[in-house]
Amino acid sequence: MDGIKYAVFTDKSIRLLGKNQYTSNVESGSTRTELKHWVELFFGVKVIAMNSHRLPGKGRRMGPIMGHTMQYRRMIITLQPGYSISTS
Repeated sequence: MDGIKYAVFTDKSIRLLGKNQYTSNVESGSTRTELKHWVELFFGVKVIAMNSHRLPGKGRRMGPIMGHTMQYRRMIITLQPGYSISTS
């Protein structure tokens, strides 16, 4: 349950909602099977595909020291036709 950080609402992710695909940012250490099991259990849906990609961390300067923000993964979850994720 701690693996999913938050849902992503970009132009592309809103377009994918019409194809029954949901986009969210997840923890880097979470595995695909853990996330699939958690989504199916918590929302009561059937996941047929999961695509993921790792987004690069952005550079941040703190005085003379160059640091970076945390990296995270973005998952695109495709549900079986007839299912949808409802928050109510």
